[in-house]
Amino acid sequence: MKILLAVSAVVILASISLLIGAGDLSLPAILWPQEGQYATQILLISRVPRTLALILAGTAMAVAGTIMQALTQNRFVEPSTAGTVESASLGLLIVSLLAPDAPVIVKMMVAAAFALVGTALFLRILKLIPLRSVLTVPLVGIMLGGIVGAITTFFAYRFDLLQSLNAWTTGDFSGVLRGRYELLWIAFLLTLGAYAAADRLTLAGMGQDFSTNLGLRYRGIVSFGLIIVSMVTATIVVTVGMLPFLGLVVPNVVSLIVGDNMRRSLPWIALLGAGLVLACDIVGRVVYYPYEVPIGTIMGILGSALFLFLLLKGRERLA
Repeated sequence: MKILLAVSAVVILASISLLIGAGDLSLPAILWPQEGQYATQILLISRVPRTLALILAGTAMAVAGTIMQALTQNRFVEPSTAGTVESASLGLLIVSLLAPDAPVIVKMMVAAAFALVGTALFLRILKLIPLRSVLTVPLVGIMLGGIVGAITTFFAYRFDLLQSLNAWTTGDFSGVLRGRYELLWIAFLLTLGAYAAADRLTLAGMGQDFSTNLGLRYRGIVSFGLIIVSMVTATIVVTVGMLPFLGLVVPNVVSLIVGDNMRRSLPWIALLGAGLVLACDIVGRVVYYPYEVPIGTIMGILGSALFLFLLLKGRERLA
């Protein structure tokens, strides 16, 4: 029953998203196309693809954050606090410099490869330093991301690509149209793959020794999880830009309610991730109507506030 209410809430938010925008999209114009052909085109070319992109991106990024938290055994880690997003942006910058006419799928694969290397480097660094505090892990990730981000910004400045870099690092769905969001379906398929391996990922999150004693191929499932996180991050960065703190806040909130079993929590994480992205996008479209505030800005404000709340109030419960 509760899951049906959550689905209904997401459907309501999606319906509101379809009706909000600078273009006139009245119900009579949709029902009688001969009187409102322009409105029908807006719905099919812009509003529906944008709403689908919001749902797909929110679902995939929230699940990716859950996987990272399980693999690092830390509640304060997600792609934007582990250097994964910054590494994907560096890969996207390099392929834009070396092969500017490359297809989008090629750019996504290169960005995913860089994201995978950056995330693996993050995990390697964690093994080399003493982790005396639960906050050490995200601090290491933030510092690593800062270094990679500085390198990326330097080369973007030298080659006059700062504007493109800003687009990759700021979540914005205003440019999503039919034919420009379909790459996000790959992220959705990866999310389904994560759900299929939910039990193994849950065991991997309990540590190498424990999972190995139960017969799990620990290195294989960790590699599988990292590939999912890297490809999801790269797909979202290439398509709509970064969605900060989404993969951190949503899994923590769901964990407080339904626990840490991924098989049980992933549907809730997916729904809450989609609903949060839809809500933030709606706020960004109405707060300065008819102009838009990028969703990355709204999520950065909300996510950072919730992140601080988790740090200050829920440290013992979430560690």
